[in-house]
Amino acid sequence: MRTTLAPGRLGAAAVAFFALAATAPIAVLINVVPAAYAVGGGPLVPLSFLAVGLVLICFAAGWSAMANRAPFAGAMYTYVTRGLGRPAGTGAAWLALACYQSIQLGLYGMIGVAAAPLLRSWFGIGAEWWMVAAACWFLVALCGPIRSEVGSGLIALLVLAQVAVAAGFTAANLIDPAGGGLTRATILPADPGHLDTTTLGLLLAVALLAFAGFETTGPYAEESIRPRRDPGLATYAVVATLTVLLAAASWSMSAAAGAERIAELSGARGSELLFDLAAERLAPWAVTLGRMMLLTGLFAAALALHQAIARYLYALGRERVLPAGLGRTASRTLAPRAASLTQSAVAALLLAGAAGVGVADPPLTGRRLVIAGGLGLLVLLLVTSVAALLHLNQVPDGEGAWTRFVAPVLSTVGLGAVGYLAFRDLGALLGVRGEVWVLPVALAVVALLGVVHALALRGARPVIYAGIGQGGAPVVVTPKLPLPREPEETEKTPDPQEPREPGAHRPERVKR
Repeated sequence: MRTTLAPGRLGAAAVAFFALAATAPIAVLINVVPAAYAVGGGPLVPLSFLAVGLVLICFAAGWSAMANRAPFAGAMYTYVTRGLGRPAGTGAAWLALACYQSIQLGLYGMIGVAAAPLLRSWFGIGAEWWMVAAACWFLVALCGPIRSEVGSGLIALLVLAQVAVAAGFTAANLIDPAGGGLTRATILPADPGHLDTTTLGLLLAVALLAFAGFETTGPYAEESIRPRRDPGLATYAVVATLTVLLAAASWSMSAAAGAERIAELSGARGSELLFDLAAERLAPWAVTLGRMMLLTGLFAAALALHQAIARYLYALGRERVLPAGLGRTASRTLAPRAASLTQSAVAALLLAGAAGVGVADPPLTGRRLVIAGGLGLLVLLLVTSVAALLHLNQVPDGEGAWTRFVAPVLSTVGLGAVGYLAFRDLGALLGVRGEVWVLPVALAVVALLGVVHALALRGARPVIYAGIGQGGAPVVVTPKLPLPREPEETEKTPDPQEPREPGAHRPERVKR
């Protein structure tokens, strides 16, 4: 029975492609950016992506240092354990699994909604959303247990195609802007001194949610060529790429539509805005290619999240926090096959439940699931930033002041501020008016269940508890036995090695 992943198979670029795929950048441009412009974001939309990118660059410094110290597949679970303790780390693991499941289920729904009308118009095939989602699930389940380097090649092709299409649309918008030229109104707000703080907070929250998935570089550490360096380098590369791509593409959409009309067009056209702007400037085949990239991009995101979930399950199984069978790998490929198949089964049950219940509005439900999972990841990023700050300073190991203290403090403050704004305007973010308390309560309950799980292990199985966050390394637990009771004074016997006074065997003659 093997319990190790295949070492040395992924470079920093391959790890970065997995994380980029998980963020689904073209889906962000199609669904998120028009919604941000529709609420009156204007030039603040691209600026929000830049601001969030700077915060996440600071986060990446502490993240990379933690990945260097603990290059294990558990990633956030391991880092939080090192900084905040085993109960908090187990709670983080439970929350991470729940959030990724929510996002993946939402992606399946979005794929079904996006593909069904295209299949009808292109091939005359009528299919319900859940049928397309089930087909996508089957492909993800099929690709899940394959060799990591083969999966990374497939992911790389899909990501490069997305980025190429997004870059082409961006270039077309900037070459042919509305009014014949770029204006200041598309770059800077007209009155920076009187910004709507509610809108600004909502935009920052939306921008941060658009980056959700960049942190999935960590679970591939054990399969990297340089386990202590590649995940950190990949994280920096992913954050920088997303910042530039999303900021430039969103700015180009405002330039193509015109600063005065972007809010109106975004509200009227919604997710069709990107394609409408491209249709005015490019050939029809380019628009069709863009629609195809949306489908392949969502599939790549679902596959990348599947791989991340499988590695979290593998890490928890290897440490026997979850059933040990999850920590087994395939003998030939060394892929986490048991964890991958388990994740496929869980996703199938959730998808079947959603189809059986009968979702009234699949597009809206899918978006809400993705947003809910993204908000949970925001909480996890904040907790991980605090854990990195504490661990790197409690146990210094040669890191500079920027990596050890300054960057984690800045990222903690930035993520905390965005998190406060997101949960303050949770109703607007989810598009609901009441019952918004359900989401934070659900996130808290999931994390609390993980904490209770760890505490139960501490009492019932201390050896497993001691191994939490150790990457499967063997641990030795010394039981704490009660000290032997000191004998009473009258019961003490003289040490046979201790010299006695002459006549001690005859008490009546001692010290006479």
